[in-house]
Amino acid sequence: MSSKLIFLLLLTTLCKAGTPDRDDGYRLWLKYDLIKDATKRAAYARSTQLIVLNSTSPIQKTAAEELQTGLQGLLGKTVPIVASAGGKTGGITLTTNAAASLNSEGYQLSNQQNTITITGKTDAGVLYGAFALLRQFQTLQPIDRLSLTSNPKIQHRMLNHWDNTDGSIERGYAGQSLWKWYELPERIDPRYRDYARANASIGINGTVVNNVNASSRFLTAEYLQKVAALANVFRSYGIKVYLSVYFPAPKTIGGLKTADPLDPEVNKWWADKVNEIYKFIPDFGGFLVKANSEGQPGPQDYGRNHADGANMLAKALAPHKGIVIWRAFVYKADGKADRFKAAYDEFNPLDGQFAKNVIVQVKNGPIDFQPREPFSPIFGTMPKTPLGMEFQITQEYLGFATHLVYEAPIFKECLDADTYVSGKGSTVAKVVDGSLHQYPLTAIAGVANTGSDRNWTGHPLAQANWYAFGRLAWDHTLSSEAIANEWVKMTLTTELSSAKTITDLLLKSREIYVNYNTPLGLSRPWTGVHFAPEPWQNRSSRPDWTAVYYHRADSLGIGFERTAKGSNALAQYRPEVQQQWNNPATCPLPYLLWFHHVLWTQKLSTGRTLWDELCTRFYTGADSVGWLQKQWASVRKDVDSETFANVAGRLETQQKEAIWWRDAWVLYLQEFARQPIPAPFKKPERSLKEVKELVDIYQLR
Repeated sequence: MSSKLIFLLLLTTLCKAGTPDRDDGYRLWLKYDLIKDATKRAAYARSTQLIVLNSTSPIQKTAAEELQTGLQGLLGKTVPIVASAGGKTGGITLTTNAAASLNSEGYQLSNQQNTITITGKTDAGVLYGAFALLRQFQTLQPIDRLSLTSNPKIQHRMLNHWDNTDGSIERGYAGQSLWKWYELPERIDPRYRDYARANASIGINGTVVNNVNASSRFLTAEYLQKVAALANVFRSYGIKVYLSVYFPAPKTIGGLKTADPLDPEVNKWWADKVNEIYKFIPDFGGFLVKANSEGQPGPQDYGRNHADGANMLAKALAPHKGIVIWRAFVYKADGKADRFKAAYDEFNPLDGQFAKNVIVQVKNGPIDFQPREPFSPIFGTMPKTPLGMEFQITQEYLGFATHLVYEAPIFKECLDADTYVSGKGSTVAKVVDGSLHQYPLTAIAGVANTGSDRNWTGHPLAQANWYAFGRLAWDHTLSSEAIANEWVKMTLTTELSSAKTITDLLLKSREIYVNYNTPLGLSRPWTGVHFAPEPWQNRSSRPDWTAVYYHRADSLGIGFERTAKGSNALAQYRPEVQQQWNNPATCPLPYLLWFHHVLWTQKLSTGRTLWDELCTRFYTGADSVGWLQKQWASVRKDVDSETFANVAGRLETQQKEAIWWRDAWVLYLQEFARQPIPAPFKKPERSLKEVKELVDIYQLR
């Protein structure tokens, strides 16, 4: 065979590897493949003959280019970008209108006589409208009478990256950091732009690029140049950059003897540092701070409180219109206390003491991103302090990148929960979006699940969680089902039957996981890597870093008593909420063991005893992973082959690990309950000793 023929064969192979039938997941939901339905394609083409851009705005230019790229793929034709329609109809016009009934980032889409207009009050609104129009095409929606107005309900919609200077990611399960610090600022990886595109397409407008367990190094000129290079990429997509800061930085890199927030020299150091940052990054967003939590230093080290620390930074940022996002994730190592109560106890007395440019960022639940938690009692109890939401997109307690868990139901469960702070209907969402207490600042953040893996998130279906967070950050009234259906059609298939099947398995995946992992309100046992089942774990440097601290299993029953008979954490909620959860006989089963220590023999509303119900959940949860596998197998013909194989392999691992979780819980708890495993479930094939050995092997990986 000649060398020329070998070259041609190799070239053909490489070209085939890049065709749509071998999709590696890199394009996320921005897959602009040719629309198969010729009738739909023709209908869209009539209103997309040209793109009219009469602006020099970098963001509007981005919007026009995104439209051009999307339409080229979806319709199979090049759509020119022009400065004027020249009297022609059948085009897309981008325009801003200060008088429009929109907020600063909202958009309007309209189609009149086959001419589409995308209107925003600002350039950012035009960009979001452009992506919304492409979403209409991707999901095959009719556009002949298009009339759509949409405003983001929350101002600051952010991703929090827990990325470190060495390229590692705390709670990262999709490879290394996206940010190649050793290459920046000289080399700009093309992936940074694609990251910005993905975020802008779902309305995310801010990103914190480094870990909340922060390094002072990020505040040095060396790293500010690197962060500025990222900001330069993100700017044309309407995305601001933020930094997590190490509170004692004035000591560690500033040479001061103290980091006391009331010390004048410390205040001057931060003011000078902020001025330096804005010279590098004129549109810098502000600081995210983790202080006096899990060993991180903070203002309490100097006898000050959280407001003192936040207000010092807020004062430095205020002249530049920057904001401080101060995390409420705090708890002390007190074996006699209830970690559930810690954040409320520290922050509630400080309501009204924070500066105007401070947002207190609260995790959705009171413990730590559990598979299911009651909403944090802080929401609704601080009317004078803007409260931001912190969700976790990365699957720290949800099976990493192995287990399929669609997280929109977790987000919605919290956002739709009623705090009753101003009567019925005072949902957490209305607290966070500011409508309940008229907060001047609003924010929502998701701890990112991205990494250097080619498909961004490790598990291909975990992309749906990034997408769902962005869509709910924009509009929390959207349903989990509607978001899943959008994502599936944009990412996997528009074939109706298969799209419905995948949407259904996504919607059921979270409950399946909870059933074999933490049913009936069990809290997740703590382990070093937050993955392996280890409910027997009882040794750590602090009691709340053990498993037994949370489930409290004994010969009588299981569960953490948080009523007045126990820690009385329930008293942190409004009386109407307490009434829902106070009585174990009427407490909804998903939250039962969060608030009550229940007897093994107690009959539940299902008609089964607590022990029998727990076993039923553990077994049916593990068995249901088999159902996920069957559902996924049924869509094979309509899903890209590479994606199909990737998910199928992970589901196989998930089934094995679900049984592992089931066996660990059932065999361990049986030693306390001293009850037989109820029919028709069979006793695990391995012993508790063998399960423990398996966990030990895992921990050595």
